[in-house]
Amino acid sequence: MADSSSSFSFFSDFGLLLYLEELNKEELSKFKLFLKETTEPQPCPIPWTAVKKAKREELANLINKHYPGGQAWDVTLKIFGKMNLKDLCQRAKAEINWTAQKMGPQDAEAGEAPIQEVVLGGGTEYKIQIKEKFFDILVRNSLPGEPTDFHHGIIQEERNLLEHLFDVDVKSGDQPQTVVLWGVAGVGKTTLMRRAMLEWAEGNLYQQKFAYVFYLNGREISQLKERSFAQLISEDWPSNEIPIESILSQPSSLLFIVDSFDELNFAFEEPEFALCKDWTQVHPVSFLMSSLLRKVMLSESFLLVTSRFTASKRLASLLKDHCYAVLLGMSEDSRRDYIYQFFEDETWAMKAFSSLRDNEMLFDMCQVPLLCWIICTCLKQQMVRGSDVTVICQTTTALFMCCISSLFAPVNGHSPKLPNEAQLRSLCHLAVRGVWTMTHVLYKDNLRKHGLTRSDLSIFLDANILQKDTEYDNCYVFTHLHFQEFFAAMFYMLEVSWEHRDHFFPQSLEDLKLLLESESCQNPHLRQMKWFLFGLLNEDRVKQLEDTFNCKISLELKSELLQWMEVFGKSDTSSSQLELLDLFFCFYETQDEAFVIQAMSYFPKVKIEICKEAHLLVSSFCLQYCQCLETIKLSVTMIFEKPLNSGPVADTWDNDRIIRCWKNLCSVFHTNENLRELELYHSNLDELAMKTFCQELRHTNCKLQKLLLRSVAFPDDCQGISSLLTHNQNLMHLDLKGSKIGNNGVKSLCEALKHPECKLQNLRLESCELTAVCCLNISKALIKSQSLIFLNLSANNLLDDGVKLLCEALQHPKCCLERLSLESCGLTEVGCEDLSLALLSNKTLTHLCLADNVLGDDGVKLVSDALKNPQCTLQSLVLRCCHFTSLSSEYLSTSLVHNKSLKHLDLGSNYLQDDGVKLLCDVFRQPSCNLQDLELMGCVLTNACCLDLASVILNNPNMHSLDLGNNELKDDGMKILCDALRHPNSNIQKLGLEYCSLTSLCCQDLSSTLLSNQRLINMNLTQNALGSEGIGKLCEALKSQECKLQILGLCKEAFDEEAQKLLEEVEVSNPHLVIKPYCNDYGEEDGSWWWCS
Repeated sequence: MADSSSSFSFFSDFGLLLYLEELNKEELSKFKLFLKETTEPQPCPIPWTAVKKAKREELANLINKHYPGGQAWDVTLKIFGKMNLKDLCQRAKAEINWTAQKMGPQDAEAGEAPIQEVVLGGGTEYKIQIKEKFFDILVRNSLPGEPTDFHHGIIQEERNLLEHLFDVDVKSGDQPQTVVLWGVAGVGKTTLMRRAMLEWAEGNLYQQKFAYVFYLNGREISQLKERSFAQLISEDWPSNEIPIESILSQPSSLLFIVDSFDELNFAFEEPEFALCKDWTQVHPVSFLMSSLLRKVMLSESFLLVTSRFTASKRLASLLKDHCYAVLLGMSEDSRRDYIYQFFEDETWAMKAFSSLRDNEMLFDMCQVPLLCWIICTCLKQQMVRGSDVTVICQTTTALFMCCISSLFAPVNGHSPKLPNEAQLRSLCHLAVRGVWTMTHVLYKDNLRKHGLTRSDLSIFLDANILQKDTEYDNCYVFTHLHFQEFFAAMFYMLEVSWEHRDHFFPQSLEDLKLLLESESCQNPHLRQMKWFLFGLLNEDRVKQLEDTFNCKISLELKSELLQWMEVFGKSDTSSSQLELLDLFFCFYETQDEAFVIQAMSYFPKVKIEICKEAHLLVSSFCLQYCQCLETIKLSVTMIFEKPLNSGPVADTWDNDRIIRCWKNLCSVFHTNENLRELELYHSNLDELAMKTFCQELRHTNCKLQKLLLRSVAFPDDCQGISSLLTHNQNLMHLDLKGSKIGNNGVKSLCEALKHPECKLQNLRLESCELTAVCCLNISKALIKSQSLIFLNLSANNLLDDGVKLLCEALQHPKCCLERLSLESCGLTEVGCEDLSLALLSNKTLTHLCLADNVLGDDGVKLVSDALKNPQCTLQSLVLRCCHFTSLSSEYLSTSLVHNKSLKHLDLGSNYLQDDGVKLLCDVFRQPSCNLQDLELMGCVLTNACCLDLASVILNNPNMHSLDLGNNELKDDGMKILCDALRHPNSNIQKLGLEYCSLTSLCCQDLSSTLLSNQRLINMNLTQNALGSEGIGKLCEALKSQECKLQILGLCKEAFDEEAQKLLEEVEVSNPHLVIKPYCNDYGEEDGSWWWCS
């Protein structure tokens, strides 16, 4: 006996090391992380620092030391199971059992306990019962006509998904305890969970992760009353198994599958402190599910929850920490295979596949196996009748109209019973209420409430519109969610005058308004119903409906919808590209040219983001009918990117189809005579797409004047755009900001600029990664071009060498350039010397921006020398953030005494301080100074310079705009300024006081100024702690008719509710005043000419 005991001890001690030696480096790291998280039989007593640095032998010794006897192997095998190391687990268990058999009773009593069966799995009878139950369910729920190789086992993609749902994150070391599997209706979430249960019971899944797996179905649970959680999961528990209480006592080895969370009709409003931890206590089932999902009950257990996306908000409010995965359904090659297997005739299969692939909305629907079968069945029936399936597949409404009509069509001479008007209306009302409330399981109470009797139901059951649940009593569902959404849309179309409709269903009008205003991203459950509603406005669909159901359908809804479109088009919210794209899908469903022309007339400006074929399809359709279109903002990504892999998936990518659609969209550029501005941003076009784009812009009928191509890839080195410049005589403005055009692109553009047919006046090349090399071509173009007057080269690394080349052009007598921006181009005082010479000889340049360059005092001196020369014609000079000090104020003040042309000067974000500004004010206060717009934002000023600034306000009649933001003027300085602003001599119209450390103490002075100054129309007070008291004082003045202010910069949300209410009252009482959190609109009038697009 002693020998056998020592044999076990040897295996326990040394055997553990042997098994740890079999782990590779990554597996050993995972093992340590799992050991750190161990909670049974107790939290890990080994310090993490010791575990982390331990080698295999040291780790084995630590485990044996801190987990005596059989506990070491209990812990180790649990971890092996979680790591899915089946071989190691089985071999270790076999060796332990073999060694244990050689032990005597005394040894067993001494504490060498065998590994607990519940950890490694057991419950043979339970597994047998689960196998029988779920195999039977899967057989009963097979699709009619399902190909034989679409078997009930888990396919490899699904197996990979399931096996890795609970993997440990290698980076964080965390293992998810709750995983949510999302998917659209019918995509196969429930089928996959049933297959998972079957696979687990057959020993093929989760054998080393979970001892027991329990299946909880939302539809079934919703019908249950009070019980304990132990009773809830005992339905499938065999009487000859160990007690369910023994299983629940070890929650860390249990997985609960909560299938169809979206079908749980519980509010889940219980406060967490009131939830139940005890799984033996009887409670309402809603209470139990809330406790389980919130991890109050069985907190160490694992959860796998499936749900539709529409329930995401409700589910997220319950789960604390969770990971998620998405079940996408059939892949593209699977859909192709299914369609080709479904149709016996290959020609028919090709026709069906091609028609579906041309409509991405329908092809995406085919990801859902049931829908794929329904659609294929419908198309096959139409082919038999000789119908054109291309037309049927044009919209989702046309196809589902066809599907539903076929369900009531005569079969073998037998005509199915049709519902009468009352029955149809009741079904539609039931459907629409369900869509709004996201209720898709219909219980007898719901049916009775909507007046549907058993005989009524039989009509819809016989037609396969409704289905009775084969597993749960008193449950009915629409054959698919889209059927429910179709009949829900029909509810709004049944012929009842709107007055009567409001009488019978008072909520329907309000619902319709909400439906029209809903966004797909916020309310995805309403999207398809909304599409069907618009699709049913088509007169052919209406006739088909009337023929199918022998009823009268009203089209008076059309005028109601058009009135709403007009209101929506005029509202501020209509600028949202998401909302507009939503409407495009709706308009496309109508296929009604007259309706779309009328609806689109309310949208002269559109902004759309195209990242799917469907977006391109609906956008091209709608824009062709937008005859009043003036401006288009467009982003195109992903659709021109061909899949990298080859095979069936790549074969479904049809570039010809996409280009045809793209060409239709681009044709709008010349068919719409009102279109003047086009912006393409953040877009990736391939060479053919760019060629098509440019060809349509070159059309002789294209009236476009302004073209913005921001952050766009040019696969042709700007050849197409350059050609456009010489062909389109209307194009005046080209903006390529953020596009990497390269040296070849610049060369191509410059050749076009030199062409006499090019009429371009405004060229923006900001952030185009240009270098000094490009400047030679630009310089030559500036000399040759007779039209270009504005050039923005900001944020390019041109350096002094590049600027030197540009200055050669500026000095040329044929150069016509009037405005030049060199912001952030790497200039220094060296470049300023060339600029100074250019300013002396150039007779056309009026605006120059040198912001964000390290010019220093020496550079400013050179520029100042040019300014004092009478030949200098500069009107606007921007020296913001040029790294100079108060020394430059001396140079500038000397120059400005002689300069008569400069009207705008920006010296912001430089270290001028009070002394520097005082020097400048000596010049600015002179009545002969022509300066109108002065910007001193962030110049390290205090209230000490306010007397000088006040003197400028009083004595310079030309000064209209003064920006003093981001300076420590404080209340004392503000008081001095207000005294000057109230004087009749003040002509200040715009005043910037953002971030000036103002408080409520200065608000009385400001209020007084607003009442007495009749010229001040724009004032920025954002980011000042004015408080409620200060806002109250301001509002008294703002309400007065004496106050002429038109724009006030204030962030209302920065104040308390009382202050916000006062400001809102002001906006109502003073309609001429706009209060907004920013005042810089970057327009010509505020001196920000180089930022204007």
